[in-house]
Amino acid sequence: QVQLVESGGGSVQPGGSLRLSCAAIRYPFSRYRMGWFRQAPGKEREGVESIDSGGATSYTDSVKGRFTISQGNAKNTLYLQMNTLKPEDTAMYYCAAKGAFGSGRLSPSLTPSEYIFWGQGTQVTVSS
Repeated sequence: QVQLVESGGGSVQPGGSLRLSCAAIRYPFSRYRMGWFRQAPGKEREGVESIDSGGATSYTDSVKGRFTISQGNAKNTLYLQMNTLKPEDTAMYYCAAKGAFGSGRLSPSLTPSEYIFWGQGTQVTVSS
């Protein structure tokens, strides 16, 4: 069973930085998309950034120039570097993935329904 485990959340002041990590355990796929989502209390889950197995990325406009998604060398670890954090970035952050075998490509996506596997989430709080 595929397992995604997030870490790196915490509390920071506005303008600060955090780096989230997601370890993909028992993840055998040759094609995949992985993404970071966030959900604040009372709001819908929102796609933040996504990356596919070819390295293509997509992101939501509110994090442009501040957040960067990347993968580890073994491609079973996903990162989200978050800089210049704002109070409105406060949310539970989730790692998500969808994989497949064979040729072709799974493009990046910020739509939650296009993912199958989800982590348990890590809390990010931005407050002075």
